[in-house]
Amino acid sequence: MARVEVTPLRPWDDFFPGWDRFAKPDMKDTAKWNNRVVSNLLYYQTNYLAVSVCVFLMVGFLNPLGMFTAMAVVSGVFLCSVWAGENRTAIRNFKRQNPTAFMIAVMVTSYVFISLLGSVMVFMTAITLPLTLVLAHSSFRLRNMKNKLENKIECSGLKRSPMGLFLESLGQQEENFQKIQNLLESKMKE
Repeated sequence: MARVEVTPLRPWDDFFPGWDRFAKPDMKDTAKWNNRVVSNLLYYQTNYLAVSVCVFLMVGFLNPLGMFTAMAVVSGVFLCSVWAGENRTAIRNFKRQNPTAFMIAVMVTSYVFISLLGSVMVFMTAITLPLTLVLAHSSFRLRNMKNKLENKIECSGLKRSPMGLFLESLGQQEENFQKIQNLLESKMKE
């Protein structure tokens, strides 16, 4: 397996080249839309991280106490959920069987504690605004040949990136791996 490498920061004229390289996704063909989003997430991951950090920091500078409080609460709830998932059999089984429900429970618990401390809007803005910007860009940005080539290299396992590992853990690249594995197996049989 290849070692994990951070992808380079793409130039601004590639990241945001002009309106001609953006198009509305086909809402009826969700597989194609998902493929576009995953491809763009893999190709522009460093740019997305930079945009997210900038927005997060801007919101943090506007309300530093609220941001610090919310981050402390979310970190505490997350660490408690990890500890409980490893040390309590019932929670560990629930986490394995229902990972989405477990994450929702962690998020709801974080939300309740943050709301008690009055920092909900600060943290929600710092989290949802970057996620919305990333999802919008990755949904509307058309792919180019370099993007498609980089994604094929990532899917084949010749190159690994943090976003690739994250998407793989969410099950978003399993079908690509399966296609490549089937192709390799058929070539080996010939």
